[in-house]
Amino acid sequence: MHMEYSVQKVLSLISHIHSISAEFTNRRLSQKNLISSHGFILFQLAQNETMSMSQLASCINRDKSTTTVLVKKLLAEDLVKITPSEQDSRVRLISLTAKGKKYKELTSSISEDLLSVCYQGFSKDEKQQLLSLLNKVNQNIEKSLNLEN
Repeated sequence: MHMEYSVQKVLSLISHIHSISAEFTNRRLSQKNLISSHGFILFQLAQNETMSMSQLASCINRDKSTTTVLVKKLLAEDLVKITPSEQDSRVRLISLTAKGKKYKELTSSISEDLLSVCYQGFSKDEKQQLLSLLNKVNQNIEKSLNLEN
């Protein structure tokens, strides 16, 4: 199968993969009354234990106000807790509750399922090459954004 290359096709495909990956994740998380952004937050907190709202917003690629709304939903579900920073009372730190830590297994399972679907028929070398190329695209775009600032 040979596809003709164009920048628009590459960017369109990346966007489409992002959308259908979120749909895959949302379908699994909807059974728990959550969406993929909640899953990303739970995953980040499982990796980092405690994060400020701005750190979390940056990691999940959302603005601070959107992240606050997402965190409030997780707070209402008793999956996260918020405590003021001891160093700076203006900074609120978010961490997982005991119930939230159990969701780490769910989000990990969903991620593993998605990766299994994504990498069906891929060799180890193809997986590495894909990651390398996507990292290069990411770095190029980030570098361009930094030059604009």
